[in-house]
Amino acid sequence: NGEGLQHEDGNSHVLSLPVPTCLSYDPTFAYELAVIIEDGIKRMYQDEEQVFYYLTVENENYAQPPMPEGKRVKEGILKGMYQFSQSKSKGPKVQLMGSGVILREVIAAAELLEKDWGVSADIWSVTSFTELRREGLDVERWNMLNPDKKQKQTYVGECLTKAEGPVIASTDYMKSFADQIRNFIPQRYVVLGTDGYGRSDSREALRSFFEVDRYYVVLAALKALADEGKLPAAKAAEAIKKYKIDAKRPNPTTV
Repeated sequence: NGEGLQHEDGNSHVLSLPVPTCLSYDPTFAYELAVIIEDGIKRMYQDEEQVFYYLTVENENYAQPPMPEGKRVKEGILKGMYQFSQSKSKGPKVQLMGSGVILREVIAAAELLEKDWGVSADIWSVTSFTELRREGLDVERWNMLNPDKKQKQTYVGECLTKAEGPVIASTDYMKSFADQIRNFIPQRYVVLGTDGYGRSDSREALRSFFEVDRYYVVLAALKALADEGKLPAAKAAEAIKKYKIDAKRPNPTTV
């Protein structure tokens, strides 16, 4: 298994996908967990739905922020994603996604992008790529079976239709986890993940090894902007030098 941390688990959320009654979530903050657990109690015990929940909760200590304001935050947590923050800065724009504890690296990457490169980033907390995929497939099926009716939009598409810039996603799991929603994203989509063999090391070292930490998020964002002609490619090359990224290191899946 590839792993972003020390839990030897880079694929459990991917494995949960084929079980229709399993609702899997990878929350980052306590308020997200509270919303999901409350929903689970209601659906399983009050409504007696035939579903069960799979939650991955990390053992890393970090500060817990309050729930962002907005009437759609709670709904978004349960649907699978919501906007955690929106940048008001000028300059080239990107959309950054993260799930679980790696969202904190994404938040740090947004700060580096603005401070070092003048790039503004909106941040999306993705609590469940799996639920987003299920909803997207359901919408696609309905549209196919109802071609003569007004076509529905996926929740992912609804969130990102007016969003500006490429979308970068980073998670503790293999790339196929976040790649599940590629078909529903209208922008250029770049995925970082922990494909490779399981390892045991410090969290910082593992995130660097699997190329999912803040510096790789920044690099991916700059490269995506360069591919779209919004920044010179030299900026991405400069970031490799600035953050001391070894461009000649072997692919993690081969080590």
